[in-house]
Amino acid sequence: MKISTLLAGVALAAGLGTAASAQELKFGHVGEPGSLFQASAEAFASCSNAALGDKAEVVVFGSSQLGNDKELLQKLKLGQVQFALPSSIMSSVDDTFGVFEMPYIIKDREHMKRVWAEMEPTFQAAAQKNGYRIIGLMENGFRHITNNVRPINVPDDLKGIKLRTPSGAWRVKMFQLYGANPTPLAFSEVFTALQTGVMDGQENPYAQIASAKFQEVQKYLSITGHVYTPGYVLVSDKHFSALPEDVQTALLNCGQSTRDKVYEIAAQFETDLLQVIKDAGVAVNEADNAAFVAASKPIYDEFAATVDGGPELVEKIRSLAAGS
Repeated sequence: MKISTLLAGVALAAGLGTAASAQELKFGHVGEPGSLFQASAEAFASCSNAALGDKAEVVVFGSSQLGNDKELLQKLKLGQVQFALPSSIMSSVDDTFGVFEMPYIIKDREHMKRVWAEMEPTFQAAAQKNGYRIIGLMENGFRHITNNVRPINVPDDLKGIKLRTPSGAWRVKMFQLYGANPTPLAFSEVFTALQTGVMDGQENPYAQIASAKFQEVQKYLSITGHVYTPGYVLVSDKHFSALPEDVQTALLNCGQSTRDKVYEIAAQFETDLLQVIKDAGVAVNEADNAAFVAASKPIYDEFAATVDGGPELVEKIRSLAAGS
């Protein structure tokens, strides 16, 4: 790849020592091969590299090769990684993102599109306040519960179950409310925790469940759809701002144009990967969503009482659900 003024700018922006090392723009994520995270990152990289030509190259590193979500957030600020694809962990970056942790608040992808179209400045401000910038909205998807104890039909069925969650206080609070024993754990450690019985279960979209092969170490899948988690193509605000304007524009355009493709893949995954999980012998049941919704009121009350602007965030998102 040719060395150019751009690469010197990237080296300065990322705090890297040599122009040669700056040829590569690293995109780290925790998804396994076949995951929606991988599809999202690869689609973004393909678009970006076509637009950038010989100016720079976005290279994707999945499977937590460059670190878990928490480590990737730190590496963005240090300039050791240029892009990450966090999801639930953003609620630990800023409470504003915790609104997406509220059970059943997002109805479907069309609802999410309307939310982002109207409310992106709110979430962008929250990211930038903490040193980041969102340059593309992707998704992790609708989450469901797997475990080795029993089928989950109503919240009471979760009582006593050791459940892995991502880092994020609201997810932990939600499952404590339902009666589970939730514990945050890095995604890369979940398979072994399930296999050894350190954890009874976990909750994730089908794409994460199937690509990480949790169906090999779980007996039950309960379709709850309790939370829809967006994914964010995240950069360091400081380092991104130091890139040449034409490069910023190319990356922003790809962040925007990749979303619809990712949504199409995600919708297809919901059919294909559920079948993969069933074919592995996992017992599948439809949970009583109304029971979960009814049990979720206290978490909304706490969010409204403790997060600045929480009631307005919830009300705005709910108002955009019409027609979903």
